[in-house]
Amino acid sequence: MKLSKALSMISLATKAGKTSSGEFCTEKEVKSGCAELVIVAEDASENTKKKFKNMCEFYEVPIYFYGDKDTLGHAMGKEFRATLAVTDQGFAKGILKHIETEQNTIA
Repeated sequence: MKLSKALSMISLATKAGKTSSGEFCTEKEVKSGCAELVIVAEDASENTKKKFKNMCEFYEVPIYFYGDKDTLGHAMGKEFRATLAVTDQGFAKGILKHIETEQNTIA
């Protein structure tokens, strides 16, 4: 399986210290206004998806449902992650661009 460019960008952002992962940390970044982008795994629980969708709408943070927990965790060099926040605007734009390109390619 080819590693997607979006996952490579997530990996780079993590190495640069520009991501937070896990529900509590992601929620903290959104509420503090630091999150530029939130990514939730497609296989996360419905409750988690709904919680972050509502939170991101309220705080006007872009949110994407992308990949699965194992894939997101692997990209971050951790076990598995259901949610992550990107705190750098440049990384957020790059990751968004690649996610949208991949979704348009699949559709």
